[in-house]
Amino acid sequence: MEIAVLLPCYNEEQTIGDVIEEFRHELPDATIYVYDNNSKDATSEVAERHGAVVKKEFRQGKGNVVRSMFRDIEADYYIMADGDRTYPAQFAHQLLEPLINKEANIAIGDRLSNGTYVEENKRQFHNFGNNLVRNLINFLYKSDLKDIMTGYRAFDRLFVKSMPVMSPGFEIETEMTIHTLDKRFRIVEIPIEYKDRPEGSESKLNTISDGYKVVNKIFTLFKEYKPLMFFTIWAAVFLAAGLGVGTPVIIEFIQTGFISKVPSAILAVGLVIISMGAFVCGLILDTVASNFRRHFEWELNRIQSENHNR
Repeated sequence: MEIAVLLPCYNEEQTIGDVIEEFRHELPDATIYVYDNNSKDATSEVAERHGAVVKKEFRQGKGNVVRSMFRDIEADYYIMADGDRTYPAQFAHQLLEPLINKEANIAIGDRLSNGTYVEENKRQFHNFGNNLVRNLINFLYKSDLKDIMTGYRAFDRLFVKSMPVMSPGFEIETEMTIHTLDKRFRIVEIPIEYKDRPEGSESKLNTISDGYKVVNKIFTLFKEYKPLMFFTIWAAVFLAAGLGVGTPVIIEFIQTGFISKVPSAILAVGLVIISMGAFVCGLILDTVASNFRRHFEWELNRIQSENHNR
């Protein structure tokens, strides 16, 4: 059983050595990979001294790092954490257990249920952002996940080799969660403790810009994965607007037999036509999405067959 520990890093020389040693203590037979994302400090040198396999990723952004990790590394099970020592390695066993028992394809470390993230995290608006993203995704996918944006996750090989990573940056966690729900992978949440960054260690997350990217990613994936619902919502909005503008025109015509509000009539007809067009787009794209899901299932069967032959 091959286990790979994946540590994306950018300027983490202060903490990466301790993170490597903690994971080596918990998983002595695992291979620890550190992907240095253009660090300006001695992250790579420290990681090498502590015995990790160090690779470079020159395209900036955590999503780009994860894409390279998933493509390059061959293993049976994968654990991904941050290099800032915020995720205790002791929970790695609990994350791996449901994967090894074939109960799940992905296990995520839930920081929020036990309140440690709220207590430890000192950055403003992060809790608000976590709640916003969680509520949006749970509403759209009728799920009940507690922690959408955690960086502590474990995956089996089937998930890793079938995950099309499109996000370049910190929105990668949101993309993985939505992909999991949409493609009906089995997912479990494991409550973990969270520790804030040590003194002197600086977060790379920009609350405003990265928060906008995450919400935009949800919007984009909603359109791609659930096009019928997405375009039906827009169709309903334009139809309501058309009826709102056109109702006085219709009433006037019924009462007098004439239309004096010609611009309103033209606008109402245009809005209704747009509404019909949006709904038709939703129907067509929903068929395309359904065909993609069918092909994706075939691809999963192929990867699963390869896994059995390893």
